[in-house]
Amino acid sequence: MRQTCIFSGSSHPALVEAICGRLGQKRADVTLGTFSNGETRVEVQTSVRDQDVFIVQSGSSQINDNIMELLIMIQACRGGSSKSITAVMPYFPYSRQSKKKTHRGAITARMLANLMYVAGVNHVITIDLHASQMQGFFKCPVDNLMAEPLLSKWLRMNIPDWPEAVVVSKNPGGTKRVTSMADALKLSFGIVTTDRRRATGMGSMQGSAIFESMGTDGTNDPSALEGDAEDAEGRIRPMTSSREHNFAHQQRQQHAPPSNGDMDGQPRRTSMHRAATAGFSPIVRTRLNTLNGNGDAPASPSPLSRSTRPESVGTASSMSDGVANLSLLRTQTAPGNEQPPHDSDGYEEAEGEDDGDEPARDVITGRLIHGHIVEDDFPSPSLSVRSGSIQGGVGQRGSRSSEDEPLPEPMMQSFMSTTSSRMQAPQHGLGGTGDATASDEEEEEALKDPYIESTVTLVGNVKDRLVLIVDDIIDKAGSWIAAAETVIKRGGATKVYCMATHGLFGGDSLRELDMCEEIEAIVVTDAFPIPEEKRRQTKKLVVLDVSGLLAEAIRRNHHGESISQLYQHFD
Repeated sequence: MRQTCIFSGSSHPALVEAICGRLGQKRADVTLGTFSNGETRVEVQTSVRDQDVFIVQSGSSQINDNIMELLIMIQACRGGSSKSITAVMPYFPYSRQSKKKTHRGAITARMLANLMYVAGVNHVITIDLHASQMQGFFKCPVDNLMAEPLLSKWLRMNIPDWPEAVVVSKNPGGTKRVTSMADALKLSFGIVTTDRRRATGMGSMQGSAIFESMGTDGTNDPSALEGDAEDAEGRIRPMTSSREHNFAHQQRQQHAPPSNGDMDGQPRRTSMHRAATAGFSPIVRTRLNTLNGNGDAPASPSPLSRSTRPESVGTASSMSDGVANLSLLRTQTAPGNEQPPHDSDGYEEAEGEDDGDEPARDVITGRLIHGHIVEDDFPSPSLSVRSGSIQGGVGQRGSRSSEDEPLPEPMMQSFMSTTSSRMQAPQHGLGGTGDATASDEEEEEALKDPYIESTVTLVGNVKDRLVLIVDDIIDKAGSWIAAAETVIKRGGATKVYCMATHGLFGGDSLRELDMCEEIEAIVVTDAFPIPEEKRRQTKKLVVLDVSGLLAEAIRRNHHGESISQLYQHFD
């Protein structure tokens, strides 16, 4: 190609040589190094005046140095009067930091896009961004190529029974990528989700200020509250003539039709009674209104009439004075409790009615302990998430087991599901959005912790079928192994192939994947450089070449041709 210069960074020189070989072009000369104090040094040895410059720099283990090399090379070519500068980044660094995960977090991917624009880039070519909406971070055109056609071609050429395969996502975040591949190959798809068990002990409920009462002096001193109640009873007692008179008056009011002054058919309090209780707090007035005319017994007894703290609910003291055998009709509104079905207008459906909806099928659940599937009768770890130590509880490891904690009453669960959430740290970042959390990292940490038991759910029928677990990045092995064991041991699948675009393989993840008996092969591309010593660790690893895809994208970009055909599947 004329009027073109292709430069290579230090991240992936083998890929650049393959690209230049396909284009029939030599790599442009550039000197890369560091000064004695660690600063990056770049010297362009080729004239770039009025040239279309393509700088190929992917991520690697030295990713920060690679970024600085790229920025300096862009600035150097811009200062050399180049016609255009295109950054070819097969793996875009910091792509997993494309959103705020905490209130004081940084959107690092957007910051990198701004740095590249300030340096002078005019175009960006990359492969499978972690989030496609990242293209909005750039102030220049972005070509987000896809490795899906390459993976699909390898699948059709190397797996004879691929038409019976099922494409599975190992987490809900990769559903869109999985459905795209399933639609292109006309295959079924499934989803594997893992989540921690909900804690049954809410430590923050105890002593919550939401349930505290306040007396007339502005404090919540129990002695002051009792004194207010006694003063009110003393003021009300002289105003009642006799118990028989009040009883007869109440009977007449109950049998009489409700008037405008009545509320829900209940008798209206006398003006003397309202005047006597006007100076007290609402809590005190509510207690006094439950008393009958003589103040000896509650007219409408309730177990909660004398309780102000959650620990007093259901105790013997709160059930005294003749109300021990009475109970409340409670509505179960806590998550996990069954609620009565409602139809479209919001009313409860009558028993026996069926709207014709079929129940959910092909849903299988299992237990994960230390990242592996266990049987249902397998003993729970010494401390699970149910003990409250994960969600802001006060317990310590080994202190209590989940079986020792009693389940709260449905009424208390209703309180916990609403009010107590104010007293706990949010489970999701930025006001409850689950999309803002560091789901991948937290999932991997939970799978590695032997004290945490997780629940895994498989949605989709994989019995006696081949399974393709597809994602964009393979970094840590925990979630991949958990998904493979789930579809084999719980779903009844025959084989599992792990397929991804970028094989980062952090730590010993490649060795762990190789030791997993359920995984048949690991298929990735060379968009991210994989060292030879890691490749020799396993015989299951299959690396696909993306040099042809990138070379064709460079050629079409230089000649101003459309790149739509690069997204299509070919046999």
